[in-house]
Amino acid sequence: MSLIGSAITFAVSLLVGGLAIFIAAAVVTGTRDYGHAVFTALVGAIVWGLTALFLSWVPLIGDFLPLLAWVWVIRARYGASWVHAGVIGFIAWASAVLVLAVLPFGGVTDAVGVPFVRSLGAI
Repeated sequence: MSLIGSAITFAVSLLVGGLAIFIAAAVVTGTRDYGHAVFTALVGAIVWGLTALFLSWVPLIGDFLPLLAWVWVIRARYGASWVHAGVIGFIAWASAVLVLAVLPFGGVTDAVGVPFVRSLGAI
């Protein structure tokens, strides 16, 4: 894939991840700011990646720490409790799965900013 194609795929995937967080935050907190959700998805993806890079080697909890860091980003960005941030994360994950059930027909197979989400066409 070309550099431009990769950039377009990343941007669309980030928008899908942002949409999923937007839907989840609207349900849980009533917040309706798509730009805030997209930035949260971007920051969450970066924090997830860095945490996985540096801490995934930790026995027993290394695979859990990136998820906890991602929920922490949601908590910090939305001023939510840990429980509400976890609910936002779960709803975002479910929303991204539903959106990506349709998007592989357009070549989108990932949602940047929402962990563990890939379309069935990408597996």
